[in-house]
Amino acid sequence: MRPAADIENAMTRHGDTVWRVCLVGLRHRDDAEDAFQDAFMRYALADTAAFASEEHRKAWLIRVATNRCRDMRKAAHRKNEPLEAAGDCPARSCDPHTQPGSRVREVLDAMSALDDPPRTPVYLALYEGYTAPEISELMDAPVNTVYSWIARGKRLLKEALQ
Repeated sequence: MRPAADIENAMTRHGDTVWRVCLVGLRHRDDAEDAFQDAFMRYALADTAAFASEEHRKAWLIRVATNRCRDMRKAAHRKNEPLEAAGDCPARSCDPHTQPGSRVREVLDAMSALDDPPRTPVYLALYEGYTAPEISELMDAPVNTVYSWIARGKRLLKEALQ
């Protein structure tokens, strides 16, 4: 098991990103918390010499979180129990009094309405700044498929936000 300081450092540096990936992937705060916890538990139990750089550590955590979200959606589908849509607002205030004129809630609703894929690839490309080849490695999908997901997701978001 990794030392506590290493786990805390990883959570401090990459926790926000992993949390957003889980929330985007599952749309429900409780499920996202479970996926987030599982991702960092797997990190705690991972081989201590497994990461070449901080970027590699971040990519590994994103991939583990993405896979965990996919597994949780599959399990819910097999039980015929749909995961609930996110009812609470992640990370930023959605209160129009706090952010007058803000379209944050509208954008978050449009993102939540997307299927996955393209929701996760669009999030990774637009918000986290990953390229299609990097997303391809994270999601274990062909690069051209990732390009298609991103293009489709952007088109759907554009239509929803007009």
